[in-house]
Amino acid sequence: MISLAYPWVLLLALLPLLLISRRQKSEPVDAPVIPVGHWLSGMPGVSTHGKPTPWWRKLLVLAAWICLVVALARPQHVGEQVQMPITGRDLMLVVDISPSMEEKDMVLHGRSINRLQAVKRVLNDFIDQREGDRLGLILFGTEPYVQAPLTFDRETVRTLLLESGLGMAGRATAIGDAVGLAVKRLRDRPQEQRVAIMLTDGANTAGEISPDKATDIAASAGVRLYTIGIGADSVIERGLLGTRRVNPSRDLDEDLLNRMAEQTGGRYFRARSLPELEMIYDSINQLEPIEQEGQFFRPVTELYVWPAGFAIVIWLMLMTVRFAHTRSRVITETEADRD
Repeated sequence: MISLAYPWVLLLALLPLLLISRRQKSEPVDAPVIPVGHWLSGMPGVSTHGKPTPWWRKLLVLAAWICLVVALARPQHVGEQVQMPITGRDLMLVVDISPSMEEKDMVLHGRSINRLQAVKRVLNDFIDQREGDRLGLILFGTEPYVQAPLTFDRETVRTLLLESGLGMAGRATAIGDAVGLAVKRLRDRPQEQRVAIMLTDGANTAGEISPDKATDIAASAGVRLYTIGIGADSVIERGLLGTRRVNPSRDLDEDLLNRMAEQTGGRYFRARSLPELEMIYDSINQLEPIEQEGQFFRPVTELYVWPAGFAIVIWLMLMTVRFAHTRSRVITETEADRD
C-alpha cells in the first residue's frame, strides 16, 4: 500500500491560496523569500510585466508546487510482511578427518563407503535443516583448525565440508584441542545457544589439552557438547586363509565421549551404520529445536523521487518559457528603439 511518512506536510499545499488571499486584500508586496517564490509570482492575481499570467502557466505552477509538497511528505510503498532471518543457536560442527575415517564400514545402496563420506552425506541434510542457526565447522586430526567460522551462510559451510579431505589435519586425533577450539569460538555467543557436535572414530592420541580439561572448560563456558562415535562393530575381512570377523571400531573411546557429553549437559550417540547416523542427527534436531518465532518487517520503497522529478521538469519548462518570453520581449524592444 501507499502511505506518507509526513502527511502533515500536505498542509503546505494551501500556501498559494493564503498568498493569493493576502495579495487581494493588500498592496502588492515582494514575494516571500522561499525557494519557490518566483513560482508563486505566477499565481492568480499577480501580473507579469503588467500582463495577466496565462492560465496554463498558473496551472503548471500550481502542479509543480503540489508535486513538491507531496515529495516533502515522503510517499512510500509499504510491502507485505517479511520474516527476518530467525535467530537460533550457535552450532559448531567438529569433525574428525584423521586417516582412520577412511575405513569403509558404512553402506550406501549396497555399496561400501568410508566414514567421512557417510558423515558428509548426513551433515549435508542436517545443515539444510538448521535454517536460522549460525553454523561453524572445525576439522581436526593432529591439530584442529576452523574451516568455517560461525555464520548464517549455510551454503558456504556445506561447500567447505564437502571439500574437506582425509589427513588434511594430520594423522593423529586431538579430541581435547578440537573441543577447546570449539569452546573458544562459542564462548562469546549468547548463553543457552552454544552447542558443539563432535564426531570421531577414535581416541585422543595428540594435542596439548586433555579431553577432560577441555570438557571442564566447555562446562564452565555453558557449551553443550554432543558427541558421536562412528564406526561399525564388526566387518568381514577377506584374507589368504579365508574370511574373518574384525572390530573396526576397537580404538573408539566410548567412555570418554560419554563422559564429555554428560558433564556438559549434552548426550553421547553411537553410529554403527549410515541409518543410525541419520537418526542421530534427527535426534539432535529434536534436542536442539530451531526457534520458530522471528521478527517481521515490511519492506519500504521510497517514492518521493517521482513527484520531486515531476516538479523539476515543470520548473524547467516554466523557466524555458520565461526565458523565451523575456528574450522575445527584449528583441521587440530593441527593434522598437531602432525605429
